[in-house]
Amino acid sequence: MSTDFHKLLFDISEALVTDELAALKFLSLEHVPMRKLEDIQEPKAFFKALQEKGMIEAENLSFLKELLYWINRMDLLAAHLGSSREEMARELQIPGRAKVSAYRQLLYRIAEDLTPEDVKCVKFLLQKEMPKNKLQDNASMLNVLLEMERNEIIKEDDLAVLKDILKRFRADVKKKIDIYEENKKENSSKEKLHYPGSVSMHPAGQGAEGETPHLLLESYTMKNNPHGYCVILNNHIFKNPHDVRQGTLQDGEAVKKVFEWLQFETVEHRNLEAKQMYAKLKEYSKKDHSNMDCFVCFILSHGEKDKIKGIDHELINIKDIVSCFSGSNCPSLAGKPKLFFIQACQGSASHPAVTVKEDFSGHLETDAAPQATIPDQSDTLVGMATMEDYECYRCPETGSIYIQCLCKKMELLCPLRKDLVTILTEVNKEVGARIFNRGKQMPMIKSNLRKQLIFQTPQSQSIGK
Repeated sequence: MSTDFHKLLFDISEALVTDELAALKFLSLEHVPMRKLEDIQEPKAFFKALQEKGMIEAENLSFLKELLYWINRMDLLAAHLGSSREEMARELQIPGRAKVSAYRQLLYRIAEDLTPEDVKCVKFLLQKEMPKNKLQDNASMLNVLLEMERNEIIKEDDLAVLKDILKRFRADVKKKIDIYEENKKENSSKEKLHYPGSVSMHPAGQGAEGETPHLLLESYTMKNNPHGYCVILNNHIFKNPHDVRQGTLQDGEAVKKVFEWLQFETVEHRNLEAKQMYAKLKEYSKKDHSNMDCFVCFILSHGEKDKIKGIDHELINIKDIVSCFSGSNCPSLAGKPKLFFIQACQGSASHPAVTVKEDFSGHLETDAAPQATIPDQSDTLVGMATMEDYECYRCPETGSIYIQCLCKKMELLCPLRKDLVTILTEVNKEVGARIFNRGKQMPMIKSNLRKQLIFQTPQSQSIGK
């Protein structure tokens, strides 16, 4: 294996030219110190440095694949590493998979997009900012950007000088920085979430109609009307009269109002036994979703950890529900987002409040219910009203705290084209900030969506109509 590994690196290094080595070094700056990279003059030494840092190993060539992808050497990627452009594009959409930061990608793409005349303009406009010996005719744009970083003229969170220069003669390139900054601001609130805010960018000319997506995450297609089914399983009256879930009908109405507005075929099924709940979802999994973009399911009930209760108090596993819509069980939804929202406790513990002042008055009830388990499949998101082992709250008059907040945030933020994870982060923030009769509540998101999900809103119709 070691011999094959070193032969692989040798063959790839022999195929790289000087400018490509410079690009690889630039893209690796966050993993190998600049001082070490400056001494490297040939690809073999570069690969050795990456090995010393543990960035490439015989058993893990993901970073090497990523680097070849960014510099557009798809021939080497295919011939030596058995990957294609499409496979890498999908791979790098997985949260946390890209090792080259969005900032480094941005600078590299800017350098690639500027013509020799553009670079001369940049150097001229930087004369008061940098020493002239760093702006010589033979200095590449990557070298200029490195010097700008050294002199702290540009930073990851401060690109104002570069924007001011580019807007004078390449407003299209300056726009890339605007998009990067917008995404950075939007994603900063969810860095610690299950769906990290990492963004990736395709090589030049590989976007739709020859355009580069420029740091924008790819979005799921939402072009059909209806976009899909929104199925609500709403258990209100249980066989044990003490378990009546007051307020849940208000939740059902709020969900129907929002998702009908979002152009989903919305159906509510009330008061089902456990077997009926499973059978109903199995029925939807057998439908043809070919002309639909998405599937949404709300489950409002009691339950226990990992399970949901039917009105007969029998239990159904969350993982069994979600598995009904896996790629193998529901082929017409393969590659499309499947969303499950669970209003239920995941235990009996109460989140302790950090302050004794209450900001919610009135009676609150709890739902004893499950932890969501996502099967090993893609394009699935499960939103839970609370974290494992904790309660969540429901007001008998107005509905559950989580569902009502979610519906209000979707009504507010969908018209602004905010993606679903951003909306759910706002829900987390608002619900988590409140104090209830018995403590706090913290919703949870479990996601393996591969793209952004942005709901389309009718331009001429308000939600109230």
